[in-house]
Amino acid sequence: MEAMEIDSEKNLHRKHCAYTLLDERFEIQKEMYRGQQYSQIYFARLHMMRTLLYSLVPNWKPHLPVCTVLELERDKECIVVGTLYKHMKLKPCVLDEYSKTRTVTPLVKPHNFVHPDDHLILEDESGRVKLSGNVLSPTVYVTGTVVGLHGKETDAGDFLVLDVLEAGLSPQIELPLKSREGKYVVFVSGLRVGSSSLNPLQFQLLVDHITGHLGDEKEQGIAAQIVHVVIAGNSIEVPRGLLNGQNLALKDQSRLSEPIKELDILLTQIAAGLPVDIMPGLDDPANFALPQQPLNRCLFPGSSAYNTFRSCTNPHCFDLDDVRFLGTSGQNIDDLDKYSEAKDKLDFIERTLRWRHLAPTAPNTLGCYPFTDRDPFLIESCPHVYFVGNQDKYDSRLVKGSEGQMVRLISIPKFCEMGIAVVCFPIIQLNLGNLECHTLSFGTQFSS
Repeated sequence: MEAMEIDSEKNLHRKHCAYTLLDERFEIQKEMYRGQQYSQIYFARLHMMRTLLYSLVPNWKPHLPVCTVLELERDKECIVVGTLYKHMKLKPCVLDEYSKTRTVTPLVKPHNFVHPDDHLILEDESGRVKLSGNVLSPTVYVTGTVVGLHGKETDAGDFLVLDVLEAGLSPQIELPLKSREGKYVVFVSGLRVGSSSLNPLQFQLLVDHITGHLGDEKEQGIAAQIVHVVIAGNSIEVPRGLLNGQNLALKDQSRLSEPIKELDILLTQIAAGLPVDIMPGLDDPANFALPQQPLNRCLFPGSSAYNTFRSCTNPHCFDLDDVRFLGTSGQNIDDLDKYSEAKDKLDFIERTLRWRHLAPTAPNTLGCYPFTDRDPFLIESCPHVYFVGNQDKYDSRLVKGSEGQMVRLISIPKFCEMGIAVVCFPIIQLNLGNLECHTLSFGTQFSS
């Protein structure tokens, strides 16, 4: 890496970090849409998760028999493993939307579709059964979650749930010993370059801080400890009116490419000094369905000339000095927020970790590629850091597993949507030695 010059007599050298990219399972090598059914990804998910849950049953309730839905017997307690389906009264339906456009009643689009009348159904290859009781809350679980249930069939034909077995945190590689020298990873999301709400000066301040061109000797010394930058989605904003599927006029073509050129200039400044990973987001020029494939490198002719620049998938997984990072650009958590309830976004993030699945609502309400033989969203190895981009605010939590796992959950805020008069845009900085994190704020104040 380049040395960062402070004065004519003293140089600071940026610290190094061993990097391993682990995005292979999210990469689609030969994309095909030839009649694949989404049921196949559910079968693959159930097969993998059922094997896991069966292995946990002997330590959970060894005295109970394990059976399928078809083998349930009235008033006989047992354990059954299957995939949850949530029947939702307010869940949008294509046919309903079509019919409502023919009426004078406007279509209501609530932020959250949870209703008191929602109920859960458990299904496996043999059949399905409606669940009853107060143990399994429909407000917490979503369609696609695989669980083990202890209960019995009632006279009404329902399955009365008495207890729930979740997969819990997956096995975790041992966290390296604390390093005596501080090393930091910087996360940022929701840049939305090209948006009227983004002040370019604030982004330039961020770049200057990361690259060591901002502040005094102390500030530059801190900047030298930053070993990696992750940009978690929604990096550009293109005017919606231009994306109508029609041929663009010459002046509109320049408006379409200008935000990408501006982003490339800023990324080039970062890549010239340290490694940077960029992930696609919901509004970026990438495929819509998860896993989103890397943004085409031809969009970034300046930054892609550096081997420190990496265009990555969403979700994104990598190791830094044997510390495992796993994260998304936020679509999985935003979808959970529509179809279930929690006190904050960190609860949603923690649930996906304990369910061992990054996107349980895919493909039901969250678009994903129709995989036929695997489910790439299963969390087979527990990360040390689990980050989610494009959230409403910064938040963090340390989660501990039953086998000693420790995971730092990070909710990364949108960079361009904070404040009016005095605008503060936080980024997240993580210490590799102890998994602690804090925010850095970049703001400008305008006077009338």
